[in-house]
Amino acid sequence: MRRINVLGCPMDVASMGQTVAAIRNGIREQRFVQHVVVNVAKLVNMRTDAQLRESVESCDIINIDGMGVVLGARIMGHDVPERVAGVDLFHELLAMSAKEAFPVFLLGAKQDVVQAVADKVAHQYPGLAVAGYHHGYFWDDEQAVVEKIKASGARLLFVAITSPRKENFINRWRDQLGVDFVMGVGGTFDVVAGKVTRAPLWMQQWGLEWLYRVIQEPGRMWKRYLVTNSKFAWLLLKAKWKGMIGSS
Repeated sequence: MRRINVLGCPMDVASMGQTVAAIRNGIREQRFVQHVVVNVAKLVNMRTDAQLRESVESCDIINIDGMGVVLGARIMGHDVPERVAGVDLFHELLAMSAKEAFPVFLLGAKQDVVQAVADKVAHQYPGLAVAGYHHGYFWDDEQAVVEKIKASGARLLFVAITSPRKENFINRWRDQLGVDFVMGVGGTFDVVAGKVTRAPLWMQQWGLEWLYRVIQEPGRMWKRYLVTNSKFAWLLLKAKWKGMIGSS
């Protein structure tokens, strides 16, 4: 992998295959790997949220998820051939875990959702061992959930909680989870359980998943994407202009 820096955020240029291979090797060697994906919203929020920034920068692998970040990195002169979407990586790692006999733990979402995901992925990936699962509403006793994860014997932990809570939870408890790999997967469980539909493939390829989410949930999403996308575009413009002035 090749690490670059875009608007002050470190991130790794890697294909899906390279990412899965790096994670698999880390688990085989029992070498802890903390993973995160960055998109436009997270990159913008890191600039004002010091705890989120620390949680992201502490990760061993920082994949580029959103197409907006891919395009931004290219504008800044970096060769980024593709993105590694969190939901796609989740499925690739489940397939790898089934093949390698690595048990997994699913944490997050509502109880009925995470239970549905556990049942579905166990059926979808024959041989996959779901060591345990727990809903995402446990903030009155984080220690008990951490102990449950550790006692499960899971090698991989997937955390489906909103940002920045999941990143900060992972970073806070990383040394006590007892797993070899941990990854935040945001709203992936809702997609897998069929509660939320993912954007059509053509919209994914053109970096328009954010627009699809706005169409699905306009009341909640329009302001979020309008603000973060506008800030991101302005930050890119300033950074590009500064680079042009500096090189002239």
